[in-house]
Amino acid sequence: MAFRVRRVTTTRAGGVSKPPFATFNLGDHVGDDPEAVAANRRRLSAAVGLGDNIVWMNQVHSANVAVVDHGGETVDATDGLVTTVPRLALAVVTADCVPVLMADARAGVVAAVHAGRVGAAAGIVARALKTMTDAGARVEDVSVLLGPAVSGRNYEVPEAMAAEVEQALPGSRTTTGRGTPGLDLRAGIATQLRALGVRSVDVDPRCTVDDPNLFSHRRDAPTGRLASLIWLEPAT
Repeated sequence: MAFRVRRVTTTRAGGVSKPPFATFNLGDHVGDDPEAVAANRRRLSAAVGLGDNIVWMNQVHSANVAVVDHGGETVDATDGLVTTVPRLALAVVTADCVPVLMADARAGVVAAVHAGRVGAAAGIVARALKTMTDAGARVEDVSVLLGPAVSGRNYEVPEAMAAEVEQALPGSRTTTGRGTPGLDLRAGIATQLRALGVRSVDVDPRCTVDDPNLFSHRRDAPTGRLASLIWLEPAT
């Protein structure tokens, strides 16, 4: 069976959360009113037409990946989800880290990954790709979208940290707009994926720090979280 891949990324607009989480905060771990977060998640479910068929994560900046087969739950202590179930959406929440949405439409396998500095350097993306191939995906058929995240020009880090991450994730070290050491995690992840044999890697150009329509922890902490979803629709 062939599938169509659906990918969705939210913005700050359209929710009920109050400042500083205004308005469409989808993170339940940032100090927002839990009822507001639940209402926002219901709005998202209704908008994408999937009901309870969404899986969330309690993200911990790890290299842990879980295979899931039903919605309406939150998987604890993980930063990657993989499924082969059609119309089961995998959700990752971010506010500067990289949401990585991966799919093999031919094999019917998708993954959603939360790739912050620690997890990306620890190999979370490569582990998710391996979990996908274990579930039947072919690396050469996988397409990847790297969603909105802090750009290299705005991600200043100490020199030692830039060197450490570059060693673990080649291609990620850069120079910020101020001429200081920085990290471009999306560049490093794209380099890693291509080295692993992935042929299709697209990058959303938006920087969370620069774009006021997006949540950014570096710019506004405390603040809310965006959600990026991926799922399979059976082709008609």
